[in-house]
Amino acid sequence: MRPRTWVLLLAAVFAVLQLANVSGRDTPDTKNYLAYALSLSGESKRGTAAATIEYVCAGQASVARRNQSVHVVRFHRPDPARRVAQGCREREWQRVESRLAAGQTGGHTVPYMPERFMRIFEARPGYPVVLVPFIAAFGVTWGLWAASVVIASAGGVLVFLILRTLSVPVPLALTGQALYYVLPSGTTAMRPMTEGLLMALTLAAVWGCALVLRAGRGRAGLALVAGSLLALFTVKHSQALFLGVCLAAAGAAIALRRRRRGRPPGRDVLALAAVGAAGVLVTLVLARLLHYPTESDSLQDLLTDHFARPDRERPWPEFLQLQGNFWVEWLRRQAWQPLFVAALGAGAWGALRRGGATGAFLVAAAFTGILTQAGHPDINIWGERLIVLAWLLPVVGIPLLLEPVVRGRVALPAQGHTDRARAVS
Repeated sequence: MRPRTWVLLLAAVFAVLQLANVSGRDTPDTKNYLAYALSLSGESKRGTAAATIEYVCAGQASVARRNQSVHVVRFHRPDPARRVAQGCREREWQRVESRLAAGQTGGHTVPYMPERFMRIFEARPGYPVVLVPFIAAFGVTWGLWAASVVIASAGGVLVFLILRTLSVPVPLALTGQALYYVLPSGTTAMRPMTEGLLMALTLAAVWGCALVLRAGRGRAGLALVAGSLLALFTVKHSQALFLGVCLAAAGAAIALRRRRRGRPPGRDVLALAAVGAAGVLVTLVLARLLHYPTESDSLQDLLTDHFARPDRERPWPEFLQLQGNFWVEWLRRQAWQPLFVAALGAGAWGALRRGGATGAFLVAAAFTGILTQAGHPDINIWGERLIVLAWLLPVVGIPLLLEPVVRGRVALPAQGHTDRARAVS
């Protein structure tokens, strides 16, 4: 079969496997994005509240049913789904009704939380916009599932495209796509929240870097990087800021290293660094003009349990103390279960040893996951989803690391101009 057929087949297999969990994937953030999407579709505030509450409570009921069916003591008891769903509806409606009665009716979202907290989601229209056509075509439950499948599948395809642009043989490029699906990157991408779209857009930016540096398609690559940064701003502007900073830093580091070795820094590297720096500037300016929540708002949200407590008078010293405590505990847990750290190390080695300048930009893009986690040093955040962008490093880097091993043991056909040149030489 042709490579594109294998790519589509892998994505199709992944999609079929996701039928095992159509509901019950939602997180506390899901109902906010869903409410935004329904509001964009023209749904009334109360109609939006009803649809989002029904979706969330149906998911909780489904999870409760499955959990009880395998519980060693309660598996023979009556199905708890109806009771769980009813209790969920009562709690959610009570919360929403009280805030609607208090006049918290603005914006596109439903007031599940204090107004200052909901402003965070009002500043993220990108993901709800993506959801709108899927919900319109398939309804809430299947629409969210279909959108997640498309977004997650696209991330895997982008991994394949990056590796092929780096002249990695098709079998290893498909391995990278498969790794994206089976590692926490694929699991998290299937959750109905922004992380899947963030990973896909970050991978698109990395592909743009590869096109500039390895494929000789400078204009297309730079346009892809710039477009990805702009799209990231609409999805989650902090990710656009982090990615811009990391791309600019990677470009500056590569240029400095080349100068120290007596080599020119390279126009392509400087151009990518300039696009990253421009992305930072545009993000900061637009965020101020649009009155988006600031870093101070994010800090108070973290330290006051989503504004449930009074604002902290000295937030930065508390934040720095929490930051230190968090990473000590995080490293302790990683030492206990070192798979993630080992995967990061292998991915970084492969990216920097085999990926050249593109590998450095890949490391920079993956580092945005560390920055995101550092901005929210909460060890109890469910699923380690904030740091998930760091998994992009092993997803792309491990196939790069394996390339010389596979080439030495398995006769792979020459594919692409670079591969054919290697075969001739």
